[in-house]
Amino acid sequence: MTTTTGAVTAAPSAARSGGSRQLAGTGTLLCFALRRDRVLIPVWVAVNALMVLSMPNTLRGLYGTADERADLARQMETNASLRAMVGPLFDDGLGALTAWRVGVYAAALAAVTSLLIVVRHTRDEEESGRQEVVASGMVGRRAALTAALLAAAVANGVLALLVAVGLAGQGAVGAVALGLGIAGVGMLFATMAAIAAQLTESARLARGLTAGVLGAAFVLRAAGDSTTDDGASVLTWLSPLGWLENLRAFAGERWWVPALIGGAVVAQGVVAYALAGRRDLGMSFLPTRPGPAAGRLGTAGALAWRLQRGAVLGWSAGFLLAGVVYGRLTEGAADLVGDNAQARRIVERMGGQAGLTDAFVSAMVGMLGLVAALYVVASVLRLSGEETSGRAEPVLAGAVGRLRWAAGHLVVAFGGAALLMLLAGAGFAAGHGRDAGAILAACLVQLPAVWVIGGAAVLLHGVLPRGAVAAWGVAGAVLLLGWIGPALDVPQSVLDLSPFGHLPKLPGGEMSWPPVLALVLIAAVLVAVGLTALRRRDLTT
Repeated sequence: MTTTTGAVTAAPSAARSGGSRQLAGTGTLLCFALRRDRVLIPVWVAVNALMVLSMPNTLRGLYGTADERADLARQMETNASLRAMVGPLFDDGLGALTAWRVGVYAAALAAVTSLLIVVRHTRDEEESGRQEVVASGMVGRRAALTAALLAAAVANGVLALLVAVGLAGQGAVGAVALGLGIAGVGMLFATMAAIAAQLTESARLARGLTAGVLGAAFVLRAAGDSTTDDGASVLTWLSPLGWLENLRAFAGERWWVPALIGGAVVAQGVVAYALAGRRDLGMSFLPTRPGPAAGRLGTAGALAWRLQRGAVLGWSAGFLLAGVVYGRLTEGAADLVGDNAQARRIVERMGGQAGLTDAFVSAMVGMLGLVAALYVVASVLRLSGEETSGRAEPVLAGAVGRLRWAAGHLVVAFGGAALLMLLAGAGFAAGHGRDAGAILAACLVQLPAVWVIGGAAVLLHGVLPRGAVAAWGVAGAVLLLGWIGPALDVPQSVLDLSPFGHLPKLPGGEMSWPPVLALVLIAAVLVAVGLTALRRRDLTT
């Protein structure tokens, strides 16, 4: 084998070797990956499937008659703001309404699940050094990448099957089309994550790049749908999420669109495999630039900021943009709900019993708070990544205690959440054009619940370091309760299991300090217990 100095390795002998040799050990690695993800995959697939399959009954309650559904379709033709949020409506049947209401969001969730799986079993393994141990055995060069993509394919395949079977009553052909479309978008981002894992030297950066493309895809689709009511905009076609809505499940399916998605998956997979065969294990085509060892990185807090600043800036831009978009949607949402008592009741259940506009603002701010909980979990779990990769040991070998080291990351996590909600409030006020103070207050009041989820992540990292990934399950369950719980008429006692269920419904509602202060206290206790456990246990490597 001929090698070159640096990140890239020319491997003519590897190229001449048989395919079976390149993929040796794939089956074993796949079984291992599925075992490691025995919680992650079932939870995220179940949440996604439940979100989709619950929609027909919810929509039947909201728009029970043909006249109500036809009126909704007419309103969507003229409401550009809501088309930007959920896309155009191509038919007024319950199946088409389901694809319209949750198709894009289900595909985005499938994309997130897929990129997490692929990066976890490729670049994460290399970064931690485990892949080097595995590769010392009878394992092919491309076996790890193949196993990761197959694990993502299993998750997306199960999701497609659940959607197709669960929605078959609305039309078998449309159900199959929607299931294939959602799974196809998931695999598209799985292969995209596989490319990012070859290009970057950091699992965090690989996830960030792929998630950034997903965010750009959502923005492009929203911009395109706001200009046309038939999904024909060039901007919509530039987005994989736009491809899904142009599949038109339950509304005269376009079967060449899944072929388009499949072609993109194959093309990206070929690129990922080619890159995987031309680099050294642990290296990348875009090596990380070494940072300074002194000056602004002279403290543990400065190091934490350096490591997480890209994520903070990316999330901040997303929240600011989301605030502007939701602010502009406010008046249009009130027009859409109109005299529909069931729709009004769901919005008010999410946002309180104030006027419809205030209730909608409160509901959307609450959704942003739920998403901020995902940020705080990701930021807290950066501690786990630093610890398991071995990068924490050199830091702690110096004059830096564990509490100072952890505190730097927690300041970024909890302070970053506050920054996100402030920016969301500023964007919301700018888009809405009024009540800036009330909207900022509504955003900031979400922070105690966000911090409770972050505190749970700190507790899991401190007490069960190998099980810290379960914090994603906590955040996912809270997101599920807040997102579709009100629409499914889930009992209030179940909704109260989420810390967000105890927050005042602002704007419009009355400010109540006792639950807010109680949540802050709970978050502080969780963090304190987690840090105490971290200080007393051995490091995990």
